[in-house]
Amino acid sequence: MKARASALSALTGLAAAWIAFTLLVWLYGESPREIAALLLSGTWGTAYGAGQVLFKATPILFTGVAVSLALRAGLFNIGAEGQLAVAGLSIGAVGAALPGGTPAWVALPLLFAVAPLVGALWAAIPAALRARWGAHEVISTIMMNRIADAAVGYGLARGLAVPGKVETPEVVPGARLPLLDHLGITALHGSAVSVALPIALVVTALVAAWLARSRVGREIVLVGMSPSACAAERIPVARRLAAALLLSGAIAGLGALAPVLGYKGYYEQGLASGAGFGGIAVALLGRGHPVGLVLAALLFGTLEQGGLVINARVPMELATVMQGVVIVAVALADQRVRAALRGALRVAA
Repeated sequence: MKARASALSALTGLAAAWIAFTLLVWLYGESPREIAALLLSGTWGTAYGAGQVLFKATPILFTGVAVSLALRAGLFNIGAEGQLAVAGLSIGAVGAALPGGTPAWVALPLLFAVAPLVGALWAAIPAALRARWGAHEVISTIMMNRIADAAVGYGLARGLAVPGKVETPEVVPGARLPLLDHLGITALHGSAVSVALPIALVVTALVAAWLARSRVGREIVLVGMSPSACAAERIPVARRLAAALLLSGAIAGLGALAPVLGYKGYYEQGLASGAGFGGIAVALLGRGHPVGLVLAALLFGTLEQGGLVINARVPMELATVMQGVVIVAVALADQRVRAALRGALRVAA
């Protein structure tokens, strides 16, 4: 029954997105079938397009896993956007501050530690508020997103940026992630997909295994099902909720690896903007299953790249509208999200 409800929720979101796409394309005087064919041919129809889809899917897979983990604990982490942004600024600044000859075996592990650490620290305030005072994470994580915007702008203005720009200096060569086409996958030549993609796949699998096989992971899932029953069994509910939010923030921070170290080589304001909110849609469609999360990330990566492909005939924002429709439709059909939003509304009232 649960699997059927999950499948119905995902199909509802996809159907709503297709209806919205069809109506909007008609309004612009174009054929939905032709635009859909153009979108597919410009993404999965070429090796470069497929590589760009994989690149765009990488950060939203990280944030999708982050949001999904929180949902398993009964929490709705809307703060992945801010967690990714501050982590991106941090690895951009630290990577640029390293000595020029720093080897990759030193630079990459360091930045791989900085990204999740900063993401977890940014999630620490909502985690503490929830664990200590019961403050609802929907409200606190939204607030932290706005604070992240201000913090990133302030950091860039106060010396982390190249003078006259809103970007950090380039990270040292040893801090760059290799592109997949440089590792022998020549079919992806020219695309920005890097080794951040296999890292994201490994993280997805590890999180699923940890939730299923470790004691803390299983307790986090049980807390998401029934906090009162877990409290009766002397499971430390507050600590498990805090752990889930901290780990969720850490994984969201890893989402900065692909755009900063694998693509630009520096952080600029607004880089990977929207990946945090895209992760919400990935988490809702993926339904907590690693394969579902990967497929959902590929779907939204296709929409992001497809928006650029169809921009000559219809606005690229149509792809963003489709993402928004999926989020709303699936969220309304998801019992966990409805419960979280009801709790947030009660707190706000």
